[in-house]
Amino acid sequence: MPATDASLMTPPSRTMNFNAGPAALPLAVLEACRDELVDFGNTGMSIMEHSHRGAAYEAVHNDAIARLRSLMAIPDGTGADGYDILFMQGGASQQFAQVAMNLLSPGASAGYIISGVWGEKAVAEARAVALHAEASVRVACTTASSTPGGAKYVRVPGADEVSLAPSDAYLHLTTNETIDGVQYATAPGAVFPSFGAVPVVADMSSDIAWRPIDVRQFGLIYAGAQKNLGPSGVTVVIIRRDLVEAGRTDIPVIFQYRTASRNTSLYNTPPTFSIYLMRQVLAWIGNLGGLDAVEARNRAKSGAIYRVIDRFPEFYRCPVAVESRSMMNIVFRLPTPALEEAFVATAEAHGMVGLWGHRSVGGIRASLYNAVEPAWVDALAQLMHDTATRHA
Repeated sequence: MPATDASLMTPPSRTMNFNAGPAALPLAVLEACRDELVDFGNTGMSIMEHSHRGAAYEAVHNDAIARLRSLMAIPDGTGADGYDILFMQGGASQQFAQVAMNLLSPGASAGYIISGVWGEKAVAEARAVALHAEASVRVACTTASSTPGGAKYVRVPGADEVSLAPSDAYLHLTTNETIDGVQYATAPGAVFPSFGAVPVVADMSSDIAWRPIDVRQFGLIYAGAQKNLGPSGVTVVIIRRDLVEAGRTDIPVIFQYRTASRNTSLYNTPPTFSIYLMRQVLAWIGNLGGLDAVEARNRAKSGAIYRVIDRFPEFYRCPVAVESRSMMNIVFRLPTPALEEAFVATAEAHGMVGLWGHRSVGGIRASLYNAVEPAWVDALAQLMHDTATRHA
């Protein structure tokens, strides 16, 4: 780590945003939005004022779908060989229930892998649905720690730890736990565990599009956009087409995936401005060089922080197993709460926000989503280095 560069420690004109979500958006996207806010495409109207049935908005809507399909290489075949891209509302929290509403038929079951707080919330909602659907939901695996005073979740499980059942309609997992800092398949070139023929449902809210993945490993992916893809207000659902058509028909029409599928997510008024902004973020990712370039950028950012943590193990403690350390949400502790408070105060004085850990676990959390600038991460790493050096 080089000596302190005074320019890194000078508050910038733009706040260095390490919030867990809603998260940083690319400056270029915000500036383009500003320029088009009152007059989109020389129409004399903001995109927020356009009818979702009109040609101007529909072009944006369809372009967002096409860009996401291209960026993530989402197959466009039929049945089990193709996937629909749906734009939903209600956030990932709504999907906790909506997945089960669509995929759990009477007599069926679903397994849930719990590797953090959001997995806990997902299984709780699914159980509420199962109670009324005459189905069952169980924990197929949990990595909760029973160590007194220790971190509750510190790793993802191996495939051999997961218990499947013949009646399972799907297996649910959370690819990245924002609160606990635990993530699947983080090594370069790593693939997700295989669970056989059972469709895997993945909550990717906090790590979708951080690197290339093989979408075909999943039956359904859902993600709130407000971390890696855009602003809050829109949730992406990527679902295999055979699962759409096999979904239950005895639930309200608005909650059926087939309704969104058959209407290109235009059954009712979608969150048009959020989708417009997401389309701009997708274009920005494309201009960076696509997901290969984004992955390299993200690995460099997380590497800068983890190197400082590992250089000063007596001062910074990351509770997560090395192979499960999140690239998106880096959690760590300082020796005392007083030092953590002082560290956050100093960071805020230098233009860095969003570094407190979740209230349920405490400590420090740096969220390094796609739009977090490498220069911001360099400044944080420098502050961490200098803080540890002073207290050595």
